[in-house]
Order: sequence, then C-alpha cells, then structure tokens
Amino acid sequence: MSDSSDRSLNLNFLKEPVLRKLCEALDKTNSKGWRKLGEMVGNDRRFRVSSDEMEMCSLKVLELEGSPSRVLLRLMGDRGCTLGHLVDLLQTMGHTEALQCVKPPGIQILIQPQSVAIIVGHNLRLSCYAVGKAGVQFQWFKTKEEVGSLLGCVLKVDHAGFYICRVNCGDSFEFSQWAQVDVLNVATPYGETLSFTSQSVHGQHCYYPQGQRLLVGESLQLECGAVGRPIPRYQWHRNGAPLHFPEASKRRLTIPYLLLEHNGKYRCEICINNERTWTNEVDILVGMSLSFILHHWWYLSLITATDKVALLIGNLSYRNHPQLKAPMVDVYDLTNLLRQLNFKVVSLLDLTESEMRNAVDEFLLLLHKGVYGLLYYAGHGYENYGNSFMVPVDAPNPYHSANCLCVQSILKLMQEKETGLNVFLLDMCRKRNIHDDTTPNILLRVTANIVFGYATCQDAEAFELSSSGFTNGVFVKFLKKRLLEDEKITVLLDRVAEDMGQFDATKGKQALEIRSSLSERRALTDPVLPGDSSDMALAHNRQWAKAHELPESMSLDFDCGAQIKLGFAAEFSNVLVIYTHIVKKPEDMFFCQAHVTNFSPDLDIDPKEMNRETPEETGIYLLSSSLPQHCLYTRLSSLQKLRDQLGFTVCLQGSFKAMDELVDWTTDVNIGKPLIARLDLYRTMRRNSCLQTCPMPHSPCHSPRAEHLHHHPQGLLSPHCSSPYLDVCEPLQGAVGGSGCVSSTLYDNCFSRYGCTSSDSPGRASIPIETTDDINELQTLSEKDRLRVISSTLY
Repeated sequence: MSDSSDRSLNLNFLKEPVLRKLCEALDKTNSKGWRKLGEMVGNDRRFRVSSDEMEMCSLKVLELEGSPSRVLLRLMGDRGCTLGHLVDLLQTMGHTEALQCVKPPGIQILIQPQSVAIIVGHNLRLSCYAVGKAGVQFQWFKTKEEVGSLLGCVLKVDHAGFYICRVNCGDSFEFSQWAQVDVLNVATPYGETLSFTSQSVHGQHCYYPQGQRLLVGESLQLECGAVGRPIPRYQWHRNGAPLHFPEASKRRLTIPYLLLEHNGKYRCEICINNERTWTNEVDILVGMSLSFILHHWWYLSLITATDKVALLIGNLSYRNHPQLKAPMVDVYDLTNLLRQLNFKVVSLLDLTESEMRNAVDEFLLLLHKGVYGLLYYAGHGYENYGNSFMVPVDAPNPYHSANCLCVQSILKLMQEKETGLNVFLLDMCRKRNIHDDTTPNILLRVTANIVFGYATCQDAEAFELSSSGFTNGVFVKFLKKRLLEDEKITVLLDRVAEDMGQFDATKGKQALEIRSSLSERRALTDPVLPGDSSDMALAHNRQWAKAHELPESMSLDFDCGAQIKLGFAAEFSNVLVIYTHIVKKPEDMFFCQAHVTNFSPDLDIDPKEMNRETPEETGIYLLSSSLPQHCLYTRLSSLQKLRDQLGFTVCLQGSFKAMDELVDWTTDVNIGKPLIARLDLYRTMRRNSCLQTCPMPHSPCHSPRAEHLHHHPQGLLSPHCSSPYLDVCEPLQGAVGGSGCVSSTLYDNCFSRYGCTSSDSPGRASIPIETTDDINELQTLSEKDRLRVISSTLY
C-alpha cells in the first residue's frame, strides 16, 4: 500500500481498498472501535468531533451498507487529520488490526515459536523466523531475563518456563508470541527413572501415574506426562467424574491434605494435537494410622455423605417481569465454591417452567441414600401459607402456583430418596401473592436433616446490589465469605446472618432467616464415602458427567493454507463459549479472520454478540480471565433449548497482498449436544415427578382448598408470599437493587416506597463485571451516595 506509508497524507485521500478495510476493522469492535476513536478525537482541538456529529455517525448503522467509521474518518479528514495523526491515535488505542490496514509493519514474523513439552536431557529447539527492510537480529528472553541461543541446547529442569523472542531491525522491533517450555523430569524421588509405556499416541510418548496407599493427613501427588508440540492438555478424573479445581488441569495433581473422601480410582485425560487418550486407572487408598486414631479419636465418628450434589438455578431474563442482574454472578460464584467442597454442581440460567421441572427431575436422579442434596435458587419468588414458589422466566403476569415450582414439593421428593442432608438456599422475595389463593397440602416426613436458608425473613423482600458492574446479591455477598468454613451448616448460616445484620445498606430491610430440623453436626465440608451401592454411585457419576462434557477443541485446515483453532469453554451448565484463533496463515495473506455463523434456530443468538474481539462484548463477564487471548468469542446461552445436535459454519475471511477483495472459505462443524443439551430439558412432562407433586389446579394431585393452614411436624411452614415487580430506574453509584417488585429508594438511611403499575423490562446491561466487592466500601458510604432498593410488593 503505497499511500499508507506517507504520514502526511490526508485521510480523505486514502485509497478505497485501504479505507474499506480500515472501516471494517473499526466498525466491528466496541471497546476499541470507532466510538473510542471519536472520544479520543473529541479531546483534540484540531480534529474535535461534536456529540451531534457522533450521533450522525451512529445512525449509519441503520443503512444497509452504512459505516459509522467512514463518516467519522471523513469528518476528521475535513479538519486536516493526516495518516500520521491516525496512526498515533490507533497506537494509543492498541487497535493492532486497524494499524495493519494503514501501517505496513517494518518487521514481519513469519514463524512464531511454539510451546513444547520435552524430556529432560533432550535437545530443545525454539525457532523464530522474521524478515524486515534491513537485516534482522534476534534476542531471546525467559520471562524478563535475556538468555542466549536456544538452538539445540541440552534441556535441564530449570529450563522450564515462558520464552519470547525480540526481533530487531534498525530502530524498530517486534516481539514474538510467548512460548512455554514444559520439562518432563521422569526421575522419581528415589532416583529411579520412570520408563515410558511402549504405547505411544500419534508418535507422542506418555508416562502414566502409579497407584498409592496413603494415610489421612498425608499429601497425594499423581503425575503423568506426554511430550509434544504444542504442549498437551490434561484433565484429572476421580471415579469417572472430572475434578474441578485448578490443579486438576495440570499434569501433576496435588492434594496437600488427604481425607477419607479422596479414596477412589484416578486417571487423567491427555489431549495431544486435538487427539484424546487416557492414562491407566490407578487406585488411591487412604487409611488411618494408629497415631492418627489416638490423636484424632473424633474422626472415627465423623459424619460422611455418600455423595454431594447441588442444583443451582438463576433466573434473570424474565419475559413478563422485571429483569435481574445478580443471579448470574451469584450462581457462578457458588458453583466454584461448591466444587471446592466436592459437590457435583449443575448450574443453570434462565429456565422456563418445563425446563425447571425437568432440571429438578435430573437433580433427583443423582440423589440416593446418604447423599447431601443442595438446591440454590435466585430470582423472583413468593411464599403462600408457608410454601415457597420459584418463578420461571416464562411465568405470566400475574402468575399463580400453577406457573411456578413449589420448593416443599421438591423437598418431599428428596425425602423419598433417603438423602443424608437437604439444604435449600432461597435467594428470593417472600411476600404474599394476592393473585394465588390456593392452599396446597403437602405432607412431609419427619426427618432431622432439613435446612432452609432464606435470603430474607417472611413477608419481606430480597435485594441485589446495583453498581457500575455486575455484583452479588446481598445474601451471596456474605454467604460466599463463609461457605468453605468447616462448621455445621446451621452455625455457618448463623454467622452469615450476623454479617448481613451489620450491613448498613439493608439493615432493617433484609435479614437472613434459618429454619432447620437438623439434629447432627452435618456440614457442607463433610467427606464423601460411597455407600454399599457403588454401582449406583457410578451410574450417578456418569449421569452428572453427561451434562458437563465439553466438545473437544479442534484444528480446521482450509484450502488456502490457513489453519484455525476452534475452542470451547463452559460458563454455566447451559452456557457454552466458542472461540476461534488463527494458528497459521499463508505468507502472502495480508488479512485473515475466522468467525462462526449459521447456528440452530433453537438458540436465540444476537448476531451483534457473536464473533467479538473481547469476551465482555459478547456478555462473557465471568469467564473472561480464563479464556485465551487474541480470539473471536461467541457466547451460546440456553443450551437446554437445543433439540438437535449443534451444527454451525466456520467462515474464514482473508485477503492477499496482490488483491484488495476479501475471499471466503467455509466449513461445516457438528459438535453433537454439548453440556446440558444432552439431557433434553426442553421436553415437556417427561417423567412428571416434580410436576405431579406441585400444587397445580386441576392436576391429578391437586389438594382441595383447606380452610386452615396445614401443620407440618417440622415446623417449616408459615403464611407469607409475594408477587415480583420492578421499577427500573438509572442506578446511581453505590446503589443497591433487588429481586422483586416495586422500586424503593433509600436516601440517607430513610426508606420510602414508590408504587408501580407497569414497567418495561430492561435489556441485559453490557457492563464489565467488577472483581472487587469490598463490604467496607459500601458500609462507609457518604451522605451523597444513593442506595437503590428494588423490592417486591403487590400489583
């Protein structure tokens, strides 16, 4: 591009092919796109663009071939903006793709160094090849320390780490991508060398873990490994189910303090060049020494669970009621915490009535004698005559018990499974619903293993914090600080209640209520010891794993010589993230990008939230830090609606130096039914186990209306209920919001209510999630700060 090398060239004289590619790069991004460029220009007196002119640019999106960037660049050119000025602005923004359109690089790195796993003592070879206008020189760095040439050096253990190459050409330089070197030291602590198995996977040798007999309190180290380029990926499993903590995705699995629940069969899944293999399955036997028994005699009477299972549901995108924000963050945080406690977790967002009932059915399938079952729900709800009702996202306005799920009905079904502990954490309003006059008659057994943790007391609202980003609701804000404590569950909840009671924003408005019939010291930290029905437990493990199987990442080769990586991640059990990354492209290809399209109509996907350059632009706020960079991201939610296998098209777009037009290559991909889609929750009334015990009018199990409140021996029921409605106003800094019905505002600790008769449900806010949630910051609000409390009241 001859014209793009002249920094004094006015933007209005850019050649059309250059201008078109530049506008495409600026139009398709938000955080680094034309709006950001307009904001920066607005701060420059020479090229300042007014707000009215920015509005004129934005209206171009309504035209068929309209481009806001083209109009903005023309306005800048009219004010004398040159190519040099634009390059400086794009460098400040960090928009590398746009820079490539207008500033041909003086250095081109043609071969990037590749990560590699290699055995100690072998020769290491990292390669970087680049060309420039003059001669190029290379400098290698390990992290920040410069190292010499890495060509053919004999590998040592301390060579492991991350490397990068700096390519110098005159006064300019470019850095290569990072490359990791994983050194496999196959010598045991006893000085003996592990021999590789005779079996190899596609030419890549592996070594496998060994079974061990250990004692409670000792540490477990299991190690496997495989050599290859790029570095293989690992996932450890116990008893057929994947482990969910950071060390479980490394080749060396470490459990620093063993408990009896760590008994089991372990093996590791190894992915090498998108091909999967498994190590052998080894037995890890954990016993107790005599000294341990003498010093920890209490351990002999330790209460255990035969398994631990949790169903987490967060409803936020309501069709006929105000939308919420906190349930997504709450479910995500609790999922990660409960997995640390060895719970098998199913986390679901935005379920309809039939989907909620079918999800409960699947949850019940995982329960059997001695299992700890935990149900967490965040969303709209109400309570009538001591029975709590969870409101699905498709509930009508107003809704009745026939449109909702009764929590006590679910408890009845859990009791039939002879569970060891039943925990219900209900993060919802408990106001009375005047539109529902049914009085269900649900007979519960007298069992001493029931715990209810209500986010608020009877006939009151629950609240969520409203700020500049996504934050937890009040209940989970304090619950997550205590959840990992090794305490009786009721003691833990008591401490959460005390913490909530010190929170000025909701003091006197929301208080945690605990109802329990628990007679033993049962805790969420109790170890898991499978009972006699090991075959049943194994079947349950497989049933749970079925809903958590991610598609394998894959490499796609195109006829033009380009190769892309297609990767997958799970944000929730029904939310899949797809990302595409260019692995290599032909030397003469100037521009190359891969995106996904043509998804099943079962999934309601907004095209504006597909194939974005940052996870946040697609709504991926919680998982963004763990995703690879420099990709295009797409978020697929509501996988439970998928009726058939998930197929889509991967489209590669590229342009060559000798031509200006974009060329497309496509390939179709089918990944089957990922995650929760395997369970077909979209089907209506499959087994009806939950449906038949919920108090629905005109159903075969509907109880006659009672004249008096039915008495439950557990004392768990009391009369209260609600119907949610939300007035959505602009949240102020430090504001508080909640899951419920009328908007209420707290000024200088004075609570006043504003009744509402109608409200338009807002769309999902496109705001990055805040990672800091310091309670002290909210407890020291100034008088000018405002707290918004969204409560629930009657229509």
